[in-house]
Amino acid sequence: MDNTLDFYIQKDLDTINDSKLLPQILDEVLEITQMGFVCIARMSETQWITSLIKKNIELNIPKGLCLPLSQTICSEVKLSRKPVFIDDLENNPDFSNHSLVVDYGCKSYAALPLYKNNETFFGTLVLMDISPKTFNRYKMKTALQKSIFQISSYLEMKDTIYQLNRELSEERRLAELRDTFIAILGHDLRNPVATTRMISDILIHQKLPEAATNQLKLIKSSSYRMQELIDTILDLAKGHIADGIRLNLVRNKNHLINSLSQVISEAKAIDPSRTFKTTIEIDKSFPCDVDRLGQLLSNLLSNAIKHGNRKDPILIYTGIKFNSFIISVTNTGPRISENVSKNLFKPYYKENSIKNAQGLGLGLYIVSEIAKAHQGTVEVNSNDIQTTFSFKMSIKKLLSKSYSFTKTNTNILEKKMAKV
Repeated sequence: MDNTLDFYIQKDLDTINDSKLLPQILDEVLEITQMGFVCIARMSETQWITSLIKKNIELNIPKGLCLPLSQTICSEVKLSRKPVFIDDLENNPDFSNHSLVVDYGCKSYAALPLYKNNETFFGTLVLMDISPKTFNRYKMKTALQKSIFQISSYLEMKDTIYQLNRELSEERRLAELRDTFIAILGHDLRNPVATTRMISDILIHQKLPEAATNQLKLIKSSSYRMQELIDTILDLAKGHIADGIRLNLVRNKNHLINSLSQVISEAKAIDPSRTFKTTIEIDKSFPCDVDRLGQLLSNLLSNAIKHGNRKDPILIYTGIKFNSFIISVTNTGPRISENVSKNLFKPYYKENSIKNAQGLGLGLYIVSEIAKAHQGTVEVNSNDIQTTFSFKMSIKKLLSKSYSFTKTNTNILEKKMAKV
């Protein structure tokens, strides 16, 4: 790369010189015009540079020749935006002493403007010969229209690809920064969570009032949920969610009821002033990831607490209806528009709201991923009175499949619940 040239000029020269298509187009130009030399010249405000050259005569104008624009005939093309045709340079009083004649022996010359498809002036298509020519201007311009269009379209296409690659690189850079941030956040949160759990353990074994002990147990159980959420954050940073959330399937309705009840208890403890009306109707066991469904409910409750009217209760339903397991959370509040609803489950999406300023925009995305992992769906229904987020999965479909449930999975869950 010539470091004396503007970056974008050099980029254009590299684009032309690396092309496999443009040489074929220039070969066609030589055949159509019966000229001996053709090149694509890139022009800046002050420079004229030859790039791709095709010739079948001894005209020793080198590729990469860079001249002051004012010393070239192409300066007239740039000024007028019209083709220039000179039949006989040597006998033309304006050009008989031009360097093309004196230094290179050029006798005939034609230059046509090249644009990118957005009408940006790019340079010229230059044709030369060591013999005088009698140009039929109209015929040559017409004959070269297709070739000029192909060159312009190619240049525009390469510009578009370059811009898209730049945007993609920037997106990748931002994604790496975001993932790094999430990884650091997840890592740094582990220590205070572990400390909270350790202090809770110590205090639980002290002689404290029953009410205080119960609160400590809630703190301890919440710390386990916090650890699970941190693990999910780290899943995001590692890109695991792109491959789908991995489920730890168990079949135990009591564990599921306890897990969902715990999530609701945590929500009440976080905001004691809020009213929650809960209905739990789980009368059979079915395969599911208990912790992930608890995480799903936790995210929906967090969303409802954040956006719902404080004076009205949050309605929670978890149960089985018509061979489907359902979790729904309803809150009163402003209607969610259809346009916003389409984007709610996308990662890092946040409405322009003060309430969303502190969030990462991952909560509802994780909800949708947990739903997909369970072969279920999640949807939002909103009107002027209330908004309901609903998760639904087919128990019949899951029960018809063959799942293996290890004792290890169940034992781990039982031990965790025993600690609460």
